[in-house]
Amino acid sequence: MIRKWNIRAGILLTCLVITQAALASDYPERPLEFYTMVQPGAQIDRLTRGLADRFSEALGQPVTVRNITGGSHGSVMATELSKAEPDGYTLGVAATTAYTYQPHHSPVKYAFDDFDYITLVALNSSGFVSHPDKPWNTLKEAFAWAKENDKALVCMFHGSDDRDAIQRMARQEGVNISLIPSKGGPSTITAVSGGHADIGYTGAILYEHVKAGRLKLIASALGQRLPPLPDVPTLQEQGYDEAIEMIIALVAPADVPADRMAKLEEVAMNLAADDETQAFITEQLLMLPVEWGSEHADASMKSMYQRFGSQAQAAK
Repeated sequence: MIRKWNIRAGILLTCLVITQAALASDYPERPLEFYTMVQPGAQIDRLTRGLADRFSEALGQPVTVRNITGGSHGSVMATELSKAEPDGYTLGVAATTAYTYQPHHSPVKYAFDDFDYITLVALNSSGFVSHPDKPWNTLKEAFAWAKENDKALVCMFHGSDDRDAIQRMARQEGVNISLIPSKGGPSTITAVSGGHADIGYTGAILYEHVKAGRLKLIASALGQRLPPLPDVPTLQEQGYDEAIEMIIALVAPADVPADRMAKLEEVAMNLAADDETQAFITEQLLMLPVEWGSEHADASMKSMYQRFGSQAQAAK
């Protein structure tokens, strides 16, 4: 009797394993959803939709995009992503600082280890912009003007990292600033071009507006000058020990089944090697290339998380 039960149990276990393997091999069986951190039309939204189209083609299922704005560089989106089922059907596209910087600087409802980092995707060009009629051409000159005229500058920020950077630079120059949070590039563009903010921090969406004469770039926020606008100095060249890197990552809730994660990584690596996809990122969106892959993403994210944590502790 015991032997018969063992045989039946073995058969059931074998059937369960076979069934699970069959289900795994069918992934994905329904549409996926990509969360993103910005308003429709923003540069990262365009990147997200481009990735969604390419993942849809590779996986044979529709991939929809849901815009979840708010917080710092996607912290509201990251909160929602952390609550999603870790089944490989919900992914997020946002700045890495939502996971590496924000948890050290304000209360969030998620932790660094609540996510699996599939790949880095791009380094968003970014900088500080002003209205073209403003009486300065660099951020340094803007601070000098404010100090000379005893004025406070109204500054539009995107996340806690660029907010903290502009605050440090203003303190260095002895200038008062008033801060306004943005919901992404379009809201910053609207505020600055409409005269509601003196200075705004934004990503690669700035290029089309600078080219059209609606804005002027007054500082590259990266550690290098922006290739399309090589005459504008970096923050370091203007005397500030600052660099703001808006690296964009593709992220999943932690503990997605290994076979599904492997499928997502396979698609990502195929896109990394696809000339058309890379041209879309670097030539159409004017973002800078990064190394793709989960191993690099995991190591980079951990390094950034530890570095920002050490900086936060030192600042206390």
